[in-house]
This record gives sequence, C-alpha cells and structure tokens, in this order.
Amino acid sequence: MVKDPCAVRHGPAESRSLHCLQSTSPEVREFACASISKLVQQSKVIPSFLQRDAVRCLGPLLLDKCLSVRETAAGALRNLSTCGGFEVCDSMVTRDVMTPLVALLRECTTGLDANMEAAMPSNNLTKNVEDIANQAINVLWNVCESNSKALCIFNKESCVDIVLLCLSKFQTNIELATSAAYCLQTVTEDNQDLLASFDSHSLQILESVMMAMANTMEICLLQTLIAALSVDAGQFITQMKEAELKRLSEAAVENETEEAVVNLEDASQNDEDGMMDGLVKKKKLTDISDLIPAVDEELKQVSALLVAQKTALELIVNMCYSDDPSDDEWEEQSSSDESEMGLEKSLNDSGGQLFSPLCLSDEVHSAIINHLIPKKVFEKTSFPSSCALDICREAPLWKPLIPKMYTVQYRALTCLHNILSVLDIESLGGNSALQELAQHLLEIVFTPSDVPKPDEFLEAASSAVRALFQIMASKGIQQCMTPEQVMSFSNACVQSKNTSARVNAVSIVGIMGSVLAKSVNTSEALKNIGNFLLGTAGNDSSLVVSGGALDAIFDVFADGEESEKAAVEIRLLQALRKIQPSFKAKMRKDGREKYSSDQLCVLDNVKTNLRRFISYLDGIEKAHKAKILYFI
Repeated sequence: MVKDPCAVRHGPAESRSLHCLQSTSPEVREFACASISKLVQQSKVIPSFLQRDAVRCLGPLLLDKCLSVRETAAGALRNLSTCGGFEVCDSMVTRDVMTPLVALLRECTTGLDANMEAAMPSNNLTKNVEDIANQAINVLWNVCESNSKALCIFNKESCVDIVLLCLSKFQTNIELATSAAYCLQTVTEDNQDLLASFDSHSLQILESVMMAMANTMEICLLQTLIAALSVDAGQFITQMKEAELKRLSEAAVENETEEAVVNLEDASQNDEDGMMDGLVKKKKLTDISDLIPAVDEELKQVSALLVAQKTALELIVNMCYSDDPSDDEWEEQSSSDESEMGLEKSLNDSGGQLFSPLCLSDEVHSAIINHLIPKKVFEKTSFPSSCALDICREAPLWKPLIPKMYTVQYRALTCLHNILSVLDIESLGGNSALQELAQHLLEIVFTPSDVPKPDEFLEAASSAVRALFQIMASKGIQQCMTPEQVMSFSNACVQSKNTSARVNAVSIVGIMGSVLAKSVNTSEALKNIGNFLLGTAGNDSSLVVSGGALDAIFDVFADGEESEKAAVEIRLLQALRKIQPSFKAKMRKDGREKYSSDQLCVLDNVKTNLRRFISYLDGIEKAHKAKILYFI
C-alpha cells in the first residue's frame, strides 16, 4: 500500500491535500493532486474544497515544471468540474481557471504540433503531452458547457484551433480526438461567431476525420460526431446480436464461461487499484460506460453507435442553427407593429414564413451537401426497425437500447427542422423532394401505436412538420396532409405537456388555414380551424401558446370570402371579445414572473393586435349589416 506523504499533516484530508500542493517535491505534488482527484468524486467534500480555494491552488500546477503534476492537476480539475456540476463550473470560472487552462493548452499545442527535443524519448514525451491535453480538453469542455463567460473566453482566445489540432490526432490517439469532438460539439451550440470563424483549414480537418477508414466503433463514434451518419443502426444491432450469440455458443462449447467470470473479477480489482492512486478518469459518455460488463462487448459497440449518431445529429442541429427565436421564446416576427389599416395585408403576405433562414458559409453549405447530410438525416427520422426492436425486447440487457433508438429518431426530426430552415429548395432536392418528405412525415405522424406518442416525439415531429409547411406554403407547393389529418395531429400536440409542441401545433394549423383561406369551398374546414384556435387561445395555461393561437387567428381570418363566412358562423368576433379581458388579466398576473422580456414584448404586440383585429372584425360586421339594411 502506498504511504500517503501528506499523512503526517494534521486536519481534514482536504486541508492536508491542499497543503501538499505547495511541496517542493514533484512526487508529493503529484500525489496531492491524485488524492484530490479521488476525494472530489464524493460530492459532499466538494464544498469544503471550494471554501479552501482549491481551484486557485490547483490552477498554477497546470503549468508545473513536472509533466506528471500537470496531468494529475488537470485530472483533479476535470473530476471537480464533472462531479460538481454547473455551480462548481461557475465557481471555477469565477476563480479564473481559464487563464492557466488556456495557457496549458497552448503549451500542449506546441508539443502536439512539433518535434520537440528532450532528454526523454520523443514518443514518451508526445504521449505525456497528449495525456495532459486530454485532461485539459475535458476541463475546457465542462466549463464551456456550463458557463457563458468561459465560452466567451473560448471564442476570444481562438481555442477552437487547439481543439481542432487535438481532433486531428484521431489516427494515433482516439481518446484525445473523441474528447475534442465532444468539446467541439458543445462549444458550437448557439455560437454563431464560432461557426462563422471556420475557415477552409478547419473544414479540411473535419473532412479528414470523415473520410478516414472506420475500422472500429471508436473511429465511427468520432466520425459521427463530426457528421457521418451512414451506419444503419438496426442492421448493426442485428449483426452484433448474432456475433454475441456466436461468441457465447463457442464459449459454452469450450467451457470458458468460468474463466470469463474470473477475468471480470480481475478487471474489477484492477479498477479499484487504479482508483486508489487517484488517477481515475471519469468518462462523461455514460451511455457507453464501463458499467456494461466486458463480456457484452457487442452491447457496448451498439451503445457507442447510438450515442455517436445522437450526438452527430445534435452537432448538425448546432451547425444549422439560425437566429430564429426558439419555440419557447416564440416568434417575434409574427406579431409586429403593423398599422391598423394594413393588418390583413401584412399578415397574409407573410405566407406562413415565421423563420429567417441562416446564410450558411459556402464551406459549411458545401460540406452539408457533399456529404449528403440531408439524405442521411432523412433516413434517421424513420422509426427503429421492427427487427432491432424485437431483438432488444427479448434480451433483458439489450432493452435499455430501445429508448436510445427512439432518441436518435427524435434528434433527427429536430435536425430536419433546422436543415429545412437554412437550405434553399434546390439544395433540398426541389419540389418533388419536399412532397416526398411530406409524405414520409405523414407516415411517421400517423403510424399506429399501442401507447400514446411521447411528448419528445410530438415536439420533434411537430417542429419538422411546421418547418416543411412554412416552406411549402411560402412557395405555393401543394400540401400532402388533409385538413382533417392536420387537425388530428395538432389535437394530439395541444394535449402535450410540452409547450414547444403546442406552439408548433397552432402554427401548423395557422399555416394550413392561411392556405385554405385563399381557396374556394373551404369554409367548413376553416370553421374547424377557427374553433380549434379559439379553444387553444382561451384555455391553454401558457400565454406563449395562447398568443400563438391568436396570431394564427389573425393570419387565417384577416381576409377572404371563405374566412369571412367561417368567422361569422363561429361567431369569431364575440369569442375574441370574451378572450381579450382574460388574456390581458393573465399578462398582468403572470407576465413578469413567468416570461422573459422578449416574450413579454411579443405578447404585448399580440394584445395590441387583438384590439386592432376586434376593431377590424367589428367594422366588417357593421358594414355587412348596413349592406343588408340598404337592400331591405
């Protein structure tokens, strides 16, 4: 057993470990860092370390003369940031962890990017530098995921160049490259400044990863983090299950089952020994963690693939992110300051286009098209294969894969929404491709199910349908869904607890209604649409959803003979007069407590437009009555 060189000190373990960080002996400093790395895995001791300013004590050791001290110090900060969560990461940034962290990464960059002269063999030096870089990249990943100031520093210091360099080492150090890929996926989320900075060299690195031979699932994991989604998960599950059955059968024949159990016990003991030296490296990929027994290698491979595909889709979502307000914040464009006289024209001229497409750079646009990303995302939106589902249902250890397969589908549907929002029709394959996509979504939405579709599915599917409806309506492309189908799907969505799904529902109905209002013999369908929107506007618990429903009413019933006819028959004017005071009362009661300033600004515009629209309908009704009296 290793003797604790700090054991002679008195006081709590935290105090002893922090005191030993100041030792003149590199071995003692390394042991102290390793001890902290182990201790902070117990969440109850983290506050004590923070009170003793552990971050400022560990920070300088990131630049220690001894490389092993650097690695263990980075490992301690990695475990602290991982086990402590968002609040601890915030505290670490406040205590200026980014300054030594960025400095360390820059020094690592020099070691990774050049043939350094050193007393020790160069391959050992490179290995040490890469191990340090891996720990540091994980710290960077954690704090940037949790803290906006850290992300600002990441952008300002051009840390993306460091991350891309680590990513480029995928042929020789897959662990470092995978950490870099996950860090890259995190920092690109909602980060337009960073995405805009990607130059041809950056994209060449990403392309080199995508074009590499994928002879292991680790390489496949890395590639799909960058954007490759070619593997058929259902087919792969079938292959892995067959491989597992074959292996177990051979093991039974050769009577090796007992030996496998012994090996597992030895591996477990080795893991315990590794934890004792404080160099435990916590993996954030819990979906493919070592909790899965080593004998279930095939299961680990499938888990790795599903995690990779999910994360790849999330990365594409970030790449195709536009400045369009989120569904929770709601579209500010939908209720702007139209004049009273031009209300009906401004609402109808929108054509249902409630998003502002992002202008992708030529390089990113070309990468998305050249690597057939829309086609690959489209394929992932389908339900998991029945064969793969049967395999997982019949094997208890494989059952947890079922929700992961569905999660890939949900992420693909969300990804499809963003792709539709940023690519033009030609890049998507033209009108025929959009109609094919509409038919595909129709099949997905109305596929029979033994249980109600979960909220996550309704949110993702409705966002994809909404984006497609917006494009088709704006370009005059015929919709594939009938009004009855739209109402059926939207009714399911408004029953959801997910606010975004409900916002999407009223938007979809509004787009359909706007199209029908310009057609003939549609008053019956418009009556159903009006009643649906009135019910949602008056009864939904969220002002965001109610406001969206009112906006849709303005769109649908602003002009046209069919809409005027339907409005009279459903007594739209009288219904809106009843909704108006309750909507205003809700805004006074809940506005500032439950909604952001941006949302309140939008809702205030809705309130104003509701008053204007009621006045507009009242004028039409009076004119209609005057016309009748004239003829009488």
